[in-house]
Amino acid sequence: MDGLGPDWKGLLKWSVANSDGTVPPRQVSEEDRRFFAEAMQAQTLDVVKRMKEISTVMQLPGEVIEAQGITPEEIEGMLEELQEHVESIDMANDLHAIGGLVPLLNYLKNPNASIRARAAEVVSTVVQNNSKSQQQVIECNGLENLLINFNFDDDMKVRTKALGAISSLIRHNKIATDAFRLSNGYAGLREALASGDLRFQRKALQVMQYLLQENPKDHSVATQLGFLRSLTSLANSSDLDVRQAALQALVEIVRYQDTLSPGKFDDTTHLKDVVTRRVEEIKGLNQEDLAAVKEERQLVDTLWQLLYKEPSELRHEGLLVLPEDNQLPPDVASRQFEPGLQSLSAGAPSEPPTEQDKSQETKQPVLLLGP
Repeated sequence: MDGLGPDWKGLLKWSVANSDGTVPPRQVSEEDRRFFAEAMQAQTLDVVKRMKEISTVMQLPGEVIEAQGITPEEIEGMLEELQEHVESIDMANDLHAIGGLVPLLNYLKNPNASIRARAAEVVSTVVQNNSKSQQQVIECNGLENLLINFNFDDDMKVRTKALGAISSLIRHNKIATDAFRLSNGYAGLREALASGDLRFQRKALQVMQYLLQENPKDHSVATQLGFLRSLTSLANSSDLDVRQAALQALVEIVRYQDTLSPGKFDDTTHLKDVVTRRVEEIKGLNQEDLAAVKEERQLVDTLWQLLYKEPSELRHEGLLVLPEDNQLPPDVASRQFEPGLQSLSAGAPSEPPTEQDKSQETKQPVLLLGP
């Protein structure tokens, strides 16, 4: 092994020789174990070393970076590389220890919008399903920086990426969830729903649904903040994902209201109009389009029942559950591989008959033709 990194060619040769599948696995020698461990350790050390180098660059003042001729595109590429490294939970947890987390969070305030957006993506990867890194980001005031970008940034992509990082940060983390709720998080989500940007709307709907599932009492907050009106408008969206997510949230809010005061809702006149119109539109779809809105059919019927206390016309006309809804998807893999297997079987040389086979062949009765 040279000083530049692990001997990948040697490692590959060793791996193939020991696991080619043609012979039973042999006992691995102590020398082979040591070689493999050294190769893996060298790779790990290389990643940590590279992360330290990236962290050092992120700590440099902007004027120094400019003086060195480093372009914003190169900074983005560097952050993209860092994101690949921190996909490993161990590397994500090491980022703070090697001095990289704080400068990464500071990049959320970078003058360049593309860098701010990319930094939020890296933060999202760092904290995703990672309670330790979530806590580190919270302690370093990372949520505050993300909230600023989510609520006030002029660039829509930056706002969307910030919300994506917030979504990862609050997931299964009560401290971060409560902090987001207490920071007028719902008001920010309401503005996101009214933004007109589909990606921003989709992400806001995802975060909203998660919050309502984790905190059922927040349905009242959502109602007071006018989410019923916002969601009703999105139920008319041309985007299927936005439309279905809005309908799902409406079902949850109306159902919660019905639990508190059966049959008594806030002003739902517009919502009833939207649901009635959507029922008529679904009735006019062809079979292919009906299959594409399977979930939406269920949601519209559920909303209708909550609002009118009776099944919708979709149920009466047999459009709620179609025969093909329960069919399994086509087995593409079998169709792709079966002919090849059959041809291999057909082309395989047959074994010569044994003496027992020959004797059985001679004993076969003669087949007679006729009545």
